[in-house]
Amino acid sequence: MSDALKRREMLPLLQEEVSWEERRKELLRILSEYEYGFTPQAPERVEAKVFYEDKNAYAGKVLEQHVELSFQTPGGEYRFPIKLFLPYCDKKLPVLLHLAFRPEVPDRYVPAEEICDRGYALAVVCYQDITPDTHFGDFSSGLAAMYIKNNERKPNEWGKIGMWAFGASRVIDYLVTREELDEKEISVMGHSRLGKTALWCGAQDERVYCSISNNSGYGGASLAKGRNEKGEHISDFVRIGSYDWYCPRFTEFNGRDDEKPYDQHFLLSLIAPRFLCVGSAIEDKGADPNSEFLGCVAASEAYQKYGLSGLVSDGIFPELGTTLSEGEIGYHIRSGRHFLSRYDWNQYMDFLDKKRK
Repeated sequence: MSDALKRREMLPLLQEEVSWEERRKELLRILSEYEYGFTPQAPERVEAKVFYEDKNAYAGKVLEQHVELSFQTPGGEYRFPIKLFLPYCDKKLPVLLHLAFRPEVPDRYVPAEEICDRGYALAVVCYQDITPDTHFGDFSSGLAAMYIKNNERKPNEWGKIGMWAFGASRVIDYLVTREELDEKEISVMGHSRLGKTALWCGAQDERVYCSISNNSGYGGASLAKGRNEKGEHISDFVRIGSYDWYCPRFTEFNGRDDEKPYDQHFLLSLIAPRFLCVGSAIEDKGADPNSEFLGCVAASEAYQKYGLSGLVSDGIFPELGTTLSEGEIGYHIRSGRHFLSRYDWNQYMDFLDKKRK
């Protein structure tokens, strides 16, 4: 363990008396109980209907389709749209499933043509179409209304991050049926709260090839314990009302962050032995880049149980502009603020390109 991690008084990831597989189940249970809530059982099937198609998108290089997905829930059938961009190719395509803040494509966060030009299929789902994030504490619309009765949740009942991750897995249910796509190379990525979502999706859904987290911060890749005044705290989520992203028990440790029985290296470790890529921005004080980096360092212990490296580094927060990509965990630190930039996209695709060779 690096000196930086020792100073953070890390919760132990491994336990000598139990196997890693048993410990992995326990970590998933802890995160479900105290942070994200328990995810309901997946539907038996997902239906799909193409309602828009452009065979000559992006100068004729790409097939663009808009698809409505539907599936059964306890509250009845639920539907939401996705957008799919398939560059013409004679081989099965790797896929980037992007959890988006806005439905427009291309968008300032989504350079669709550049992604397709690099040989990746792109699937985009707007998180608001899964369940709305417009009124904090409101579970009466979207997917939330299909599962939450009378807008009341049990202490360990899932929050909106869990719902968005559930929706992402339903998109994967569809993507694996497409002949053009490589079902073994479906990566899920998101920025900020949707970076948290991408990690929770990848932790639960072992079909995810690589989980990509951009500036995900607290509740994402960033370690929470031992931060003092740096970065966000539970109190910040309570103050702005966004604690409904999590299960109700999340707020039990308001003002007592260091007493939580979990930390975010638990989440990152659940992605092992699959690929994980984390991006930070040096001016993103809320996400606390150093804690995001240390989360990757700490999670590497799980990868080592599989005979893998995890993050290959010296354990010291790297210099600005550094990219670490030798192991199964990738990390980069760029200039600028809280944003999903083209630089970030290219870093993630560089990482995936390297792992595919």
